[in-house]
Amino acid sequence: MRKFLIVWLAGLFLLSPLLAQEETDWNVSKPNGDWEFDQINFTTDEGTWMNVDVSPDGNTIVFDMLGDIYSIPVKGGKAKPLRTGMSFDVQPRFSPDGQWISFTSDAGGGDNIWVMKTDGSEPKQITKESFRLLNNAEWMPDGNFLIARKHFSSGRSLGAGEMWQYHITGGDGLQLTKRKNDQQDVNEPSVSPDGKYLYYSEDMSPGGSFQYNRDPNGQIYVIKRYDFKTGEIKTITGGPGGAARPQVSPDGNKLAFIKRVRTKTVLYIQDLETGEERPVYDQLNKDQQTAWAIFGVYPGFSWMPSGDELVIWAKGKLKKINIANLNQNDIPFSVDVNMPLAKRVHFEHQIERESFTAKMIRDVKTSPDGKSIVFRALGYVWTKEMPNGKPKRLTSGVDFEAEPSFSPDGKKIVFVTWNDLNKGTIAEIELKSKNITTITSEKGIYRHPVYSPDGKSLAYRKEGGNLDQGRTFTKNPGIYLLNLETKESKFLTASGDYPLFTKNEERIFFQTGGKFFGNLTKSLKSIDLNGKDERTHIESKYANRLVPSPDNEWVAFIHLHKAYVAPLVLNGQTINLDDKSKSVPVAILDKDAGLYLHWSKDSQTVHWTLGDQYYSKKLKDKFSFLEEKAEEENELREKGIAIGLTAKVDQPKGIIAFTGARIITMEGDEVIENGTIVIEGSNILAVGEKDKVSIPKNAMVYGMKDKTIMPGMVDAHAHIGAFRDGLTVQQNWQLCANLAFGVTTSHDPSANSETVFTLSEMIKNGSLVGPRIFSTGFILYGADGDFKAVINKLEDAKSSLRRTKALGANSVKSYNQPRRDQRQQVLQAARELGVNVVPEGGSTFFHNMSMVQDGHTGIEHNIPIAPVYNDVLELWAQSKVGYTPTLIVNYGGLNGENYWYQKTNVWENEKLLRFTPRGVIDARSRHRTMAPDEEYENGHILTAKQVNALADRGVKINLGAHGQLQGLGAHWELWSFVQGGMSNHDALKVATINGAKYIGMDKEIGSLKEGKLADLIIMDKNPLEDIKNSNSITHTMINGRLYNSATMDEIGNEPKTRKPFYWENNLFNEAFPWHESIQTYMHSGCGCHATEQ
Repeated sequence: MRKFLIVWLAGLFLLSPLLAQEETDWNVSKPNGDWEFDQINFTTDEGTWMNVDVSPDGNTIVFDMLGDIYSIPVKGGKAKPLRTGMSFDVQPRFSPDGQWISFTSDAGGGDNIWVMKTDGSEPKQITKESFRLLNNAEWMPDGNFLIARKHFSSGRSLGAGEMWQYHITGGDGLQLTKRKNDQQDVNEPSVSPDGKYLYYSEDMSPGGSFQYNRDPNGQIYVIKRYDFKTGEIKTITGGPGGAARPQVSPDGNKLAFIKRVRTKTVLYIQDLETGEERPVYDQLNKDQQTAWAIFGVYPGFSWMPSGDELVIWAKGKLKKINIANLNQNDIPFSVDVNMPLAKRVHFEHQIERESFTAKMIRDVKTSPDGKSIVFRALGYVWTKEMPNGKPKRLTSGVDFEAEPSFSPDGKKIVFVTWNDLNKGTIAEIELKSKNITTITSEKGIYRHPVYSPDGKSLAYRKEGGNLDQGRTFTKNPGIYLLNLETKESKFLTASGDYPLFTKNEERIFFQTGGKFFGNLTKSLKSIDLNGKDERTHIESKYANRLVPSPDNEWVAFIHLHKAYVAPLVLNGQTINLDDKSKSVPVAILDKDAGLYLHWSKDSQTVHWTLGDQYYSKKLKDKFSFLEEKAEEENELREKGIAIGLTAKVDQPKGIIAFTGARIITMEGDEVIENGTIVIEGSNILAVGEKDKVSIPKNAMVYGMKDKTIMPGMVDAHAHIGAFRDGLTVQQNWQLCANLAFGVTTSHDPSANSETVFTLSEMIKNGSLVGPRIFSTGFILYGADGDFKAVINKLEDAKSSLRRTKALGANSVKSYNQPRRDQRQQVLQAARELGVNVVPEGGSTFFHNMSMVQDGHTGIEHNIPIAPVYNDVLELWAQSKVGYTPTLIVNYGGLNGENYWYQKTNVWENEKLLRFTPRGVIDARSRHRTMAPDEEYENGHILTAKQVNALADRGVKINLGAHGQLQGLGAHWELWSFVQGGMSNHDALKVATINGAKYIGMDKEIGSLKEGKLADLIIMDKNPLEDIKNSNSITHTMINGRLYNSATMDEIGNEPKTRKPFYWENNLFNEAFPWHESIQTYMHSGCGCHATEQ
């Protein structure tokens, strides 16, 4: 009976999109695939973020360190390993009878509650959650039940908790508390010795959602008490500084807890009868009230059985504190760490120098006769005769082009254009004569034009403005109907996109809810030709596109990236449709991805693309009721038809030499005080001392006496504003701002794939000016969203990586996939496909450490614990795993950016204002967060010191400015490293060669060396003397093209004046929508998600 029940429950998990069923044959201790492990050994007498418990007889202490569990006598000594290996085991707690220890472990794939005997034998998994994971177990006094925190997330990857009760034999558990939302946590259970009450901490900060940079001087957490008899909940303590990590005394009369007092975390005692509170120890490490602390605000601690002493971790040591006389003593311990460490996943990648194949093929449509296709790439519309024709430009225009569509007879193509100053149009070209007609009479941002079946009308969308294209000529956005004979345009509806005529031409289909980064549920609707009689035909959770066939009998759809097809039922009812629908047959078209789904004219074939491959599938091949037998799903990915668009890499002509400069080459510690560097085209021809480098006679020579030259900055965690799924602008201010401030390479670890790889390729071929762009594209999101990656087995991970690699990615971002087996599956897929893995740190120390142990390429964002001690320093130093701490959005304290906003008048920076809309700068900088310097010392500067300690041990640190303030933010990040004690030269390496190595491109960029690409910056002042001199940039060179950084006018051998940005137009309209946030490009901290731009 029990076996049947488990199988039945597993089936339930498979039915829910949010719940997950892990691959049963995956063992996190022995992961599948070609993993290589080293066994590392070291001895330490200090540790980081150690949970501690004392046995009921008071003789033994049990604690965790780096995911292993140890015991020592209560007086201290050599630690005895109880549980070691690859699994990450933490939060040990003795059972009331002292015979068992409960702990949190990911040995079963994800974090669950386990128990073992006190000698480490007989481990048993109690809870078996695969999505709503558990931690922080606490025994009930009878020893028959455990209370634990159960994790819930929705749209944010780190969510909230509930208190649940589990029998020691397992089961589904019993809910005790109900979360008030999905972002404010409940955690840290402690049960009174009489079993009457459950004490726990709860986030009570205002607003109903988690916020970064919360003020710990106010109230964040409170301690509440749950009555097991009545279910009544009362608040026990809180107030300024909050209250967290409650621990009830053995007699039940006192409550120990922690709270923040200014910049100190203090251990307090409350008399539960009188309510009196007093501090007993003020030298704890900084708590995580301001971070997202899903494992607890502070490590677990314990009372001695006598009730007059506490044992707690602080300053890397175990402390025994007498609550009466306040004496405190160290409990000495020594741990011989012996743990497996996976070889790091890291691949080198080549930068194309001469030519490249365009992978970001967009807006593909097949001609009515099926003999050709039209598509957008590199900023323009192209055509290709199928299957083997060479792609050709559709026009010779200079305005950018997009979103083409064939006329019903195949003789014309309609498309949209964009010009930064003249705005957009809808244009039509006659294919035989090549005559081009502008259809629209007004300027605007036009999208997705499509012909009616008789070719006499167009439907299109007029788009509202944004921070890239401006807001002029964007009033009354919505879907319109245009009569091609009379040229009269009619407004139909303000909502929706992707208009498409019904077969009888009496109605227009459209989709609501966006595409990616939109609503969870998309709808296919229709209206009549007067914009009335709106009907909803399909609702689809997690859909991205819904595309009806021309005969209105079928619908192709993208669901969480993958492509499907199903019958289209128009019966007056709303049909719920997804990949698992049973009401109608659903067939998969592409298990990796299916972009730009569209139909053949006869509705019998679906076409789509992935990267530079074009695919087609006939309906009869997918549905057995159309033919005798449908094809079986092939495990191997089918190969499509290559689009075959190749382009030259843009590079200048001629030779440029800089003489007499100080050159910081980033080749070791080399500094050439009177040097010369010669560049030919995009390559460094020579670099060295002035009298040892010969300059060709035909070189353009620039005297650079008293100036300093160094490599361009590599922003390893940039967000360049590539979330908007819209038309590409001709001059992108975010990209120009980065170049003007010396960022020549941007690695964006979270973006809209279609947008970011379009920008990357257009920069590569010279259609846009900007830094080199590399990206992960869509993150492999572990929570809820219409872009999330569902990974429950290795093949899921490989599918996700194939998808993003096909579009141009050399790296992927594993973003808080909740289970460790999922994260390991991404790593194995990356090993097989040659891709780097840069995971979201997520403010979760234990996950960070398991990521290091598993051999991720690096950790993105700072680990939230500072300082770290010898255990972490040794582990990380031996791992070769990189670290991009993004101090500018520091976890666990005030962000670095707050400091620089406070200490500098950003709104007066003329260069910044030249490349950023003034309203953006003013809104962020003029009313500033003001805090005492000690708050910053306890915030990003404390983290910077942690970073420097790791760097001193050999951990490679990278610069990541997180897109908080394009260009200038990279300098703030650089200066913040120095605030933590890093030398100026080492900080400059972090900003250049380290980042280049991290993304696998240091053989071509990151230092100034003969044969490397010419990416460099020239400064008036020497940053080795004062790191803030990094901001004295006068010139930026990217791929050999030289720019005056004050204006971004190109100089050198091919001078070119920069065109005005839209806000430099006298008629610039700055009418922001009332609801739009312009505080930051991302959620503060790290949402790494799109916000409206």
